[in-house]
Amino acid sequence: MSDDEITLAAGDAEVTVQPGNGGRVGGLRVDGVELLRQGERFGCFPMVPWCGRTRDGRFLDGGTVRQLPLNSPPHAIHGTVRDGAWRVARTTADEAVITYDLVEPWPYAGRVTQLVALTPDSLTLTMSVETYADSFPAQIGWHPWFNRNLGGADAPAEVQVAFTPAWQEERGDDHLPTGERIEPSPGPWDDCFGMPGGVDVTLTWPQRLELKVTSPEEWVVVYDEQDAAVCVEPQTGPPNGLNTLPRLVTPIEPLEATMTWSWRAL
Repeated sequence: MSDDEITLAAGDAEVTVQPGNGGRVGGLRVDGVELLRQGERFGCFPMVPWCGRTRDGRFLDGGTVRQLPLNSPPHAIHGTVRDGAWRVARTTADEAVITYDLVEPWPYAGRVTQLVALTPDSLTLTMSVETYADSFPAQIGWHPWFNRNLGGADAPAEVQVAFTPAWQEERGDDHLPTGERIEPSPGPWDDCFGMPGGVDVTLTWPQRLELKVTSPEEWVVVYDEQDAAVCVEPQTGPPNGLNTLPRLVTPIEPLEATMTWSWRAL
C-alpha cells in the first residue's frame, strides 16, 4: 500500500489517488480516456479548511483576528491540505480512505478524512473535518480540473457546461463575492453560484461522454477561463466563507460533505 499513489478500478473506470500530493485524485479514466487535466497541481484536489479566496488571508475567531499565509496575494486561497502529505488508512480494489492532520499554518487541531469510492459509472468523494479540541470555523470543497477536450479525431468538440442556478454571487474586482446576489450571467465564469436544491451540473463532451457533478451542498464555483480545462467545484460555502458563512467544527459535530460524479457514454 503506497502513500504516493493508489489505483482503484471498477468496470471500465480507473482512478488514481495521490495521498502524497495533497490527497488529490490524480486521474479518472473511463474506457481508457482521461477526464482530468494531468499535472502535479491539477487532477482534483480537496479544499480544506477553506474554499476559494479568504480576503487578505484573515478571518475572525470570536474577537481574535487569525492571519493565514497569502498564497494568492492579496488573499489566501484553497486551504492548506492540498499542500501536504496524507496518510493511507485503508484501501480495497475500489475504495480508499486517507487522512490528514491539520497543522500550521492552520491555527487549530483537527483531522480531515476523505473516502474515495469508485463504481463502474460513478465516483463519490466524501470528506469530514473533526476535532477533539477547540471548535473552529471551516469549509469543505473540491477543485476538479476536467479536460476541455478528450482528444482524438472523433472528439473535435469542447466540453459543454449546463446548470440552472438560483443565483450568482456578484463578484467584485478582488474576485470575492460582494454579498449581493444577481441573476446568473452567461460565461466565461470564475464565479460562485447558489443551488439550494443541491449542486447539479452536467458536463457534456459531444458524441463521447456525459458527466454529472452532484452534491447535497448548495454552493458551486464554476471556472472555465482556461484553455485546457474547466472546473466545477461543489463546496459548503462561498469564497471568503470563513468570514461570511462559516460552518463550525466542534468536538461533538464534525463538518461533512460529499460529491458524486456519474457518467454515461453518448
